Amino acid sequence: MIFGKHINKYYFKYAHMLLLGILALLLVDLLQLEIPELYRMVINGLEFGQVEVDGQVLPFDMKFLVEHVCGPMLYIVLAMVFCRFLWRICLFGAGIKVETDIRSKMFNHSKHLSQQFYHKNKVGNMMSYYTNDLDTIQECFGDGVLMFFDALLLGGLAIAKMAQMNLMLTLLTLIPMVFLLIIGTVVGQYMTKKWERRQEAFSALSDFAQENFSGIAVIKAFVKEFRELWAFKKLNKDNEKANVEYTRSSVLLHISVTLFVESVICVILGYGGYLVYTEVFNAGQLIEFISYFNSIVWPVMAISQLIDMGSRGKASLKRVSELLDTPIDVMDRAGVKTVDFVKGDIEFKGLTFRYPEADYDALANVSFKINAGENVGIIGKTGAGKTTIVDILLRIYNVPDGTVFVDGHDVNDISIESLRSACAYVPQDNFLFSDTIENNIAFAVDDYNAADVERFAALSDVHGNISEFTEGYKTILGERGVTVSGGQKQRISIARALMKNASILILDDSVSAVDTETERTIISNLRETRKGKTTILIAHRVSTVEKMDKIIFVDDGRILAVGSHDELISSCEEYRKTVELQKLDEEKEAE
Repeated sequence: MIFGKHINKYYFKYAHMLLLGILALLLVDLLQLEIPELYRMVINGLEFGQVEVDGQVLPFDMKFLVEHVCGPMLYIVLAMVFCRFLWRICLFGAGIKVETDIRSKMFNHSKHLSQQFYHKNKVGNMMSYYTNDLDTIQECFGDGVLMFFDALLLGGLAIAKMAQMNLMLTLLTLIPMVFLLIIGTVVGQYMTKKWERRQEAFSALSDFAQENFSGIAVIKAFVKEFRELWAFKKLNKDNEKANVEYTRSSVLLHISVTLFVESVICVILGYGGYLVYTEVFNAGQLIEFISYFNSIVWPVMAISQLIDMGSRGKASLKRVSELLDTPIDVMDRAGVKTVDFVKGDIEFKGLTFRYPEADYDALANVSFKINAGENVGIIGKTGAGKTTIVDILLRIYNVPDGTVFVDGHDVNDISIESLRSACAYVPQDNFLFSDTIENNIAFAVDDYNAADVERFAALSDVHGNISEFTEGYKTILGERGVTVSGGQKQRISIARALMKNASILILDDSVSAVDTETERTIISNLRETRKGKTTILIAHRVSTVEKMDKIIFVDDGRILAVGSHDELISSCEEYRKTVELQKLDEEKEAE
């Protein structure tokens, strides 16, 4: 069994299944302890030719075998089969339900964790939580309840029957068991640490494999297969070492169990044989006693397995609890309001922002205003803070009160869901799901038709490319969209954002992988189709944003200038230098 803050409630939630399973288990144990009496009657019948039953001495013949041995044995077997089926359904079923519930809880919690969390925790490590750790917890819950109560009920009932037959022999058999429990407890604590080390090694191995499969194209391009193979071999060796260390301690525990069980058999045969010699026992009673002891061998084995399982379960539950206890640091505060309609007015007032655990400010005293319906370009060199501005607008990170406003509302005073519902976002890293192109484009809407998908694909100038595929819009994309080119991936992402038809559209360097003509077509379509709606376009090329209503020029986290292209050329020397440098680069490329 396993206990902890995140699992205790499930013992109450599924108490009906657990109780029914335990009752079925109790009935199986009671029936199982009737079998040694049948053995005694058979042995004594073979030895003496007669058997005493309920104070009556009956001849040991075929009628006796049918009525008092074979008939009861048949009923016992049938009842045990049914009850074993029942407790398996109840106990193991409860374990699977607990695993399902915790997995859903983990996934729901993970969705609300901030981007900062995923910067620190890699995908491979996260996946080990959802696979190995949850499997271990499920095993500890279902099998753990079974082993605990089976050891308690069957072991307790068997010991009681043994004590009724001969108290001294029973005490002699229990002495080695006490030593076994002490050894099991000590070894179990050691095994908990080894299991934590094993899970960490597995997480590192999983993460490395996932990262290599995702970046296989880069590895092949730089001919680094051999280097990555050696790196994987080292992690694989560490994983092997961790598994061997854990298995060594587990085998030690099982060997100790076997040693003590066999030593008890020697005690029973020695002292029990003496009792038969002195006529305290007869042969049938000795066999009956040994059968009762055999019944407690499984509970003793179960205790050792419970210690083994418990050590793994505690380690895995600790890891899962760390995930579930991770605070959601970007969330709605009490009293926020839901905004049903957003016009698209955006204002930053003296915002200074620093990433968590960073040593310097990413943005410093940022102030600007975007009116609803404006097409705005944000331009600046790499690392200037352009993406940070839109991340803050989308509440990816927390910001101070009174610094960011949408339609006059402080973003901290409106719900994150309503804010993000009013925005459509195309990030720098264009992510596509392993699904059809149609489903990727229509991801943001629930009710759509194929004509809508094609229309928005045409607006992002990708309809022609999609039509050339054999399956068209039903083409299944590879992981993260690897089956399409970078430019096609960008344009599919733009089509997805356009189809949302949001009041605020944010394109973060989203036309960098397309040619100049395609870029002009997309921007022209945006101006035509998004009249009255706010569009923010982040870019490195001046040519991408020069036709915008307003340009925000960012450098080193500060706003150097805001205005139209012509206004910035005449008023901002840094912007003018940027324009001239890019023109020179274009001329060199043309030459």
